[in-house]
This record gives sequence, structure tokens and C-alpha cells, in this order.
Amino acid sequence: MKKLNRLKWVVAIASAFFVGTTFTSKVSAATINNDYALSSNQGSSLRTNNNVIIAHATAVYAPAKNVAIYENREWSNTTAYVQYIVGDGGKIYRVGAEGYQAWGAGSWANANAPVQIELAQTYDQAEFRKDYVTYVNLLHSSAIKYGIPTDVDSSAWRGVKSHLWITNHVWGDHTDPYGYLASHGITKAQFAHDVKYGFSSSANNVNPTPTPTPKPSKPTNKKAVHVTYALHQKGKKWLNPVKDFGSGSNGFAGVPNSVHDMLYIKVNRGSIKYRVHTKEDGWFPWVHKADKNDTINGVAGIKGHTIDGVQMYYTTPSGETYQQAYYRSQTTQRANYLGACADNGSVAGYDSWAGMLGEPLDRLQIHINDNSKY
Repeated sequence: MKKLNRLKWVVAIASAFFVGTTFTSKVSAATINNDYALSSNQGSSLRTNNNVIIAHATAVYAPAKNVAIYENREWSNTTAYVQYIVGDGGKIYRVGAEGYQAWGAGSWANANAPVQIELAQTYDQAEFRKDYVTYVNLLHSSAIKYGIPTDVDSSAWRGVKSHLWITNHVWGDHTDPYGYLASHGITKAQFAHDVKYGFSSSANNVNPTPTPTPKPSKPTNKKAVHVTYALHQKGKKWLNPVKDFGSGSNGFAGVPNSVHDMLYIKVNRGSIKYRVHTKEDGWFPWVHKADKNDTINGVAGIKGHTIDGVQMYYTTPSGETYQQAYYRSQTTQRANYLGACADNGSVAGYDSWAGMLGEPLDRLQIHINDNSKY
């Protein structure tokens, strides 16, 4: 899920544009615009450890210049800014100072990232190609500059990290930049390759990885997978289990406008692991079995503590068509379901966990398939 203050950007950034006097400097063959850089008495004065370079996407379709203007103007109100915004056809706008903490991805990430970079979003494919080359090269060169590995989202705690990696391993609710990159045909694998090696100076254009000539297809071995799950109503009892999802009161687990404290999930084939986040405790460890009578190892959550987040991952049996857990939730504080999720953040374009921190989860839907049915 995106931070709520992101929602303000659509209007605020659109109205922020103005024409300024341009002062630019040449750095590593890329032109950096410093018009909207914070002054020496603005932003954080804390130095960073040099462990990660963080890759973001802005989550709004607005010019990079407008994002830079907005961050420069509102940094103290939103407590959000990064060092660089890339966009507008391959331009770079600086806001924060390199080597000093920015406010872009939580306390651990901010303390360990000398550079955080936002990629502005555009619908124009030609503009995206220029933006992408500049973005990739700035990530690559920043890592080299600070002696950081250029590997993307590895298991190591040093390297180039997406905001999704930070969410999955440290803290947060963002999944960028993968959803936006996927919208222009860039896979995680291609992004990792491009950042690791960078583009030559002549690479003023980039296309998604060519689709290979399809091999003769093997017969699919897709099996029907059914998921059964139930929530425990806080202060009351276990609710009736739900199989897959549907419409009406039998199509989801939970009680509308109610609070829940425990969850179990099981599948008829393959395996599923799951965990919950509670307002009182944060994320609990992964659970691998489902037994409502075993509140230690058979359910996620703890009696009396409010669930506000759920995450899961389905493993397909060997030899069968690959399938995933698709799920979504609703909270007591807003109408309609939140965005759909797919496994634990491994699918571009989907959220990495269900819920909204601080808001009790009041209903949950899950199904296992090779594509979303929501």
C-alpha cells in the first residue's frame, strides 16, 4: 500500500509547476539540476552509513520537476524527500544532499542510504526510455561511488535496494518501483541486470527484453487449489471458515465493522505460509500450519490484539502449473476493498501485503490461481 501522504501529491504537484532560473552542473555525463535543492540549513543534518542505494518510483503521473518543487517546498510538512528525482526525458533534479539522511523509506533505510532516487512516472514510452537509462545509470554510478555492490535486491544487507525490498525486509508498505516498471515492460530481472552493469553513453534508448521465440508448449498441469480460512472475532469466537471467495456475506472471512485477532489459512494441495501484523505487536513470525486449537503454532495472531495487516505466500507442488495466492482486505475505517495483493510482494503491480496499518482489518478474501480473479 502507498503512504497516505502520497495521495496529496496528485493535486499538490500538479499545481506546483513554475519556471525558474536553471543552474546545472555536469556529473558523470548526466546533467543535474540544482534549482530545487534544499539549502544547507534544511533537511536532515545526520550523515548516513554507506550500505544501500534505494530505488523508488513516485506513484503519481506528474513531471519530475513538479515533484522536485513539491519536495523542496513541503519537506518539513510531509517529512518526505529524497536526494534525486529522475524524469522529464532523462533529467535529474536534486533535492536532498548526498551522504546525508533523506526521508524516503523509514529510519533504517534513511540511515543507511547515501542516495535515494525517485523515478517520475509517465505514460509516454519514448520519455520513459530516456528516464529509465538515466535512472539506471544514476543508481549504478551512485553505488560505485560509495563502494556499494550494484546487485539489486539480493539477500545481503548491502547493495541497490528497491522500496519493495525495504518493505519486505525492514519496514513499510511500499512496493515501488516494480509496478511502474512493469507497466512499460521492464521485468525485475531486466532491471537487476541493467543496474548491475549500467548503460553505455550511447544507450539513449532502451526496450524491454525481447520476447523469445516460443518453444512448443508442454501440456499444462494446472490443478484446482482451494483455500480455506477463518478469522477469530476479538472478544468473541472463531467465525465459520470460508472456502475461496465470492459475493455476499459468505464470500469473505470476518465481520464488517468488527475487529479480529487471530487467523488460520489452509490449502488442499501445495503449501501456504502466512503471518499477521497487529496494532500492538507489529509483524508476527510466519505460520506454516492451520489449527485453530493450537494458538501457538496453528494460527497467526494473539488473542485480544487487533489485526491490521496480513501477508501470505503459496508454494505450488513440483511439476504443476505455477499458481499464487491472490488476496485483498477491507478495514473498519474505509469503504471498499484495498488493492489486491499477490503472494508476499513477488508479483509486480500488486501490493505485498493486505491491510492498512492502524486500521482494524474487518474482512479478508483469498484465492489460489495463476491469475487474479478480482
